[in-house]
Amino acid sequence: MNTLYEKLGGKDSINVAVDKFYEKVLNDSRIKIFFESVDMKKQKSKQKAFLTYVFGGPNLYKGLNMKDGHKHLVEKGLNDSHVDAVIELLGETLNELKVPDSDINEARGIAESVRDQVLGRA
Repeated sequence: MNTLYEKLGGKDSINVAVDKFYEKVLNDSRIKIFFESVDMKKQKSKQKAFLTYVFGGPNLYKGLNMKDGHKHLVEKGLNDSHVDAVIELLGETLNELKVPDSDINEARGIAESVRDQVLGRA
């Protein structure tokens, strides 16, 4: 069975998706505030490595775990509505890239599975 990473098209497709995703994020009034002082080149690189790993590709992720990596954002008010927005934008991005609904739902499920860690509840 192919991994989501393979079904999405591998490294090049993940790179395109992450770049498009962050275009949306940085223009979304609900969540762009959390990225105001972020080095976006570094952020995109970390996100590409993370999604590659969690979607079943090679593990090149060297960042913090979800709880520690988002703790400073939770302190700034990150909550469920913001996670909802991120998952929504991820789905929109994949839809625009003509990813099948079943694969989009799988990606959303993976994002949903780290919600409690991101928000410091697990």
